[in-house]
Amino acid sequence: MLKNQIGHFTSLSDSDWALFEPYLHEQTVKRNEPMIKEGQHGRELGFIVEGAMRHYYTRDGIEKTTYFYFENAFVGPYISCLTGQPSLITIEALADTRLIMFPYTRLHELFLTNNAWGHFGRKLAEWALLGLEDRMVGLLTLSPEERYIQLLESNKKKILERAPQHLVANYLGITPVSLSRIRNRITKK
Repeated sequence: MLKNQIGHFTSLSDSDWALFEPYLHEQTVKRNEPMIKEGQHGRELGFIVEGAMRHYYTRDGIEKTTYFYFENAFVGPYISCLTGQPSLITIEALADTRLIMFPYTRLHELFLTNNAWGHFGRKLAEWALLGLEDRMVGLLTLSPEERYIQLLESNKKKILERAPQHLVANYLGITPVSLSRIRNRITKK
């Protein structure tokens, strides 16, 4: 499953895969438990086999949900892994989540020493950058109602189907009451 998902980014030979496979291990994160907490050092990334997770920051005791992850998604404290600094985010399971985990250091070594893995690293970084820019532009240029409509019409509709409504509201940067009002207005149209 993980090898197939990587195959969407680059073509790996059996010998390329053999350089990475011994470093993989399964991990289950129970519902409401963190994969990583703010302040911890990120050392591993994961691939979701089954389940759902959310990514959030905490400021002044208030959680700010920035992303959701579901099956076949890569997840992890990328910035902490890249910089060696403590994570600024918490990644928490919304449901019991089964992951394939791997050390970032091994992946980074492969990026530097193997062309196929280097290509994967570049494509993965491009994919992440596109997602971040899309999220940032939406937050800065769209009204809450426009953000909700965009979510309804996008390939991220899974968020609406699987995340609790109070977290969807948090992700949109609004209160649950505001989300309810927006949903009612849209339903009446």
